Parts: sequence; C-alpha cells; structure tokens
Amino acid sequence: MTTATADLYDEHGYDLQSVPLQFQDLGGVRAFNGPVRTVKCHEDNALLKSVLSTPGAGAVLVVDGGGSLERALMGDMIATIAIENGWSGVIINGAIRDRAVLTDLQLGIKALGSNPRKSTKNGSGEVDVPVTIGGVVFAPGARVYADPDGILVEKPGA
Repeated sequence: MTTATADLYDEHGYDLQSVPLQFQDLGGVRAFNGPVRTVKCHEDNALLKSVLSTPGAGAVLVVDGGGSLERALMGDMIATIAIENGWSGVIINGAIRDRAVLTDLQLGIKALGSNPRKSTKNGSGEVDVPVTIGGVVFAPGARVYADPDGILVEKPGA
C-alpha cells in the first residue's frame, strides 16, 4: 500500500468507514490492504485456520472474535499458513499469541491484544458473512485498508 489511510480518507471520506477501536499493529507488515473475507467466531479458531489454509490472493481476513481477550485466535503457526497461501493481512477483533514471533513475519496483523491461552477448536462460527466491529460493517468483497493510523473499509454499496 502506498497511500496512507489518512490521505485515503481525505480523498474518499464519504465512501469509507473508519474503525474507532484502537487495534495494535502486531505483524511485520504495518500497511496492508485487500478485499475483505470474514470469519465470525468466539474463542474458537478452527474456521479461521481453515479459511487461511486456502489461497488468499491478497485478501485480508477480518475476524470478529467478539472482542474477547480470553483466548488467542491466531499464533505464529496459523500466521505462517496465511503467508504461504498469499494473504495480505489479518484483522482480529480479539487476541493473538506468539507476539514476538509475529513481528518478524511478512504479514499485516492487527488485533486488540495478546494472550498465550489457546483457543478452542470446535469449528463453530460463520464464514464470509458481514461482520460489524466498532460500529463498522465489513462486507465480504469490500476493500479494507490498514496502517498504523487505523483501519478503513469501503461502505456497503460504495
């Protein structure tokens, strides 16, 4: 990504939604963008891993973990799978783990924080459904932009 989110918002503000939640930059890539794919899950990362195991083609996986910091939804092994499959980044409304290792991986990662506790693996949740995080709707196929200033996503129908 060559255009900063602040500049994108200045140019296209009415067509973009800005996420007010303060996500942390946790991956080795600080600025990333791509079409949205989604997973909605709560403290269970089986679907997240399954989706990231498919070709990403530069997409960004937006994970609505309900804001839970009780269990990590992604760590270094799943992040490596995402890189191997061509994903641009992952935005997690929840926690990650293996924080020190993730900073060295060539993947955009934003999350609310970290917790060493593993997630459950029951496969519960939904894939490629609109998710709302911080009042912002992430619709599958919309474009998302992320950098240290924050996260912007196209408004539905824009």
